[in-house]
Amino acid sequence: MSKNYAVARVQQYTKASIGKSERHIERKNQNYENMNVDLSQTPRNVHFQSCGDLTYNATLDKMIEEGSVSLRGLKPDAKLFDEMIFDVNTAYFEEHGGYDYACRFYEEVFRFAQKEYGPENILSAVMHADELNSALTEKLGYPVYHYHLHVVALPVVEKEVRYSKRCKDPELVGKVKEVIHQISHSKKWASQKVTDEEGKTQLIKSYSLLQDRFFEHMRDAGFEDFERGERGSTAQHLSVTEFKVKQEQQRLADITDEKLAAIDALDRLAEEEIQKQEELDKLEKQTEKAEKKLDSVVPVVQDAETFARNNISYFEDLIPEAGALESAKSYREHKIMPLVQKLKEKFLGLYRTILDLKKRLESLQKSLNKAERDRDHYKEQLEKEQEKCGELQQDSDDLHRVRRAFGSERIDVIIASERQQEAEIEAQRKAAEQQQKLARKRHERDAR
Repeated sequence: MSKNYAVARVQQYTKASIGKSERHIERKNQNYENMNVDLSQTPRNVHFQSCGDLTYNATLDKMIEEGSVSLRGLKPDAKLFDEMIFDVNTAYFEEHGGYDYACRFYEEVFRFAQKEYGPENILSAVMHADELNSALTEKLGYPVYHYHLHVVALPVVEKEVRYSKRCKDPELVGKVKEVIHQISHSKKWASQKVTDEEGKTQLIKSYSLLQDRFFEHMRDAGFEDFERGERGSTAQHLSVTEFKVKQEQQRLADITDEKLAAIDALDRLAEEEIQKQEELDKLEKQTEKAEKKLDSVVPVVQDAETFARNNISYFEDLIPEAGALESAKSYREHKIMPLVQKLKEKFLGLYRTILDLKKRLESLQKSLNKAERDRDHYKEQLEKEQEKCGELQQDSDDLHRVRRAFGSERIDVIIASERQQEAEIEAQRKAAEQQQKLARKRHERDAR
C-alpha cells in the first residue's frame, strides 16, 4: 500500500484574477477545464463558509468600507486573495469510510484554516466531492471521487502606524498612532528564522512551516494514517488539467518504484528460501543421523535387558567363592561390592548415553519443526509479493494508458519545465547559503 500524504498549497490572486478561481470553486461554470468534474455530484459539495450572494471582490469591498481590512500602501495590482488547497490521496478516504469521513476530516481542516487566517478573514471554504478519480475508479470498478478543500481567505496582518517626524507634537514622533488590519501576502507568509538543535539558524520558508502546523493539527485531532507533505517541494501551481496530469505521472513513478521494490523483495525472499531450504536439508541430515544412532543404541539396550533377564542365573558363577577363613564382612566388602559397583557403573553409563541421545533428538526435532514453519512462512510471503507485483504491473499498465490519453509530449514538456524550475531554485538556494556563509565569516572576522 502506498503512503498517503497530506498537503496544503497556497495560490495568490489579484482582484482581476480571482474571478476565474471563484467560478471554479463555487461551481458557477457550465463547463470546466477539469474534465473529471461531475456536475451531477456537485450538490454533495460542502460549504463550511460562504459569501452568500456576494462575489469575493464584493465581499472584500464591503470589508474595506466597514474598516475591517485596509489596502493602505498597496499597489493596484497587489495580490489580495489567498486560495489554500488542502489535499490527501484519494485512497486515504476510501480506506477510512469515503464521503462521511472526508466531511469530518475537512471540517477539522477548516478549523485549522480559521486559526491560520482568523475566522473573520475567510471568505469561502468548500469541500469538493464531485471530481472523479478516473484511475481509482477504473481500478476499483465503481465511481471514486477525489475529496479536497478550497479555502479563500484574506492574508491580514496587524500593522502599527506611527507618528512621523512631521507631527506637530515632538513627543508623539515614533509612537503608535493606530493599528490597522492590512492585507499583505508577503508579510503574512514571510520566511522565518529557525534555530535547530545545534544552535544553527536557518531560513525556513513559511509554506514549509505551514505544512508542519497542518500535519500536527490533524494528528492532534485524531486523524492518522497519513504523512506530512514532502519537505522542500518546489512544485508550483499548474492549471487544473496539468496538475491532474502531473499527479498521474507522479503516481506512475511511485508505482514503478514500488514495483522495483517488490522485485527486490522477491529476489531477497528467493535467496532466503534457498538458504532456509539448505538449512532444512542440513537439519534433516542431522536428524536422520541422530535417529540412526539412537536406533543403533536401542538394540544394545534391549540386548542388555534380554541378556540380564535370560542370564541372571549365570551371575552366580561370577560371584567369587569365599575363602576358608574369610569372614562374611570381608567377603562382601572385598569381592562382592566391587563387582556390583562395576556392573552399576556400566549400566549408569549406558543409561546416560541413552538420555543424551534422546535430548539431542528432541532438540533436533524442534529445530526441524521451526525450519519447516519458517519455510512455510517465507513461501507464503513469496506468494503475496508475487501477487502484489502482478497488481502493481496492472496499475503501471493503466497509468501508461493515462499517459497516452493526455499525450506523452505534453507530459514530457511539463516534466522538463518542472526540472528546470527545481534546478533554478536549487541554484538560488545554494547561492543564498554561500552568501550566508560569507556573511558569517565576515561577522566572525570583525568580531575578532
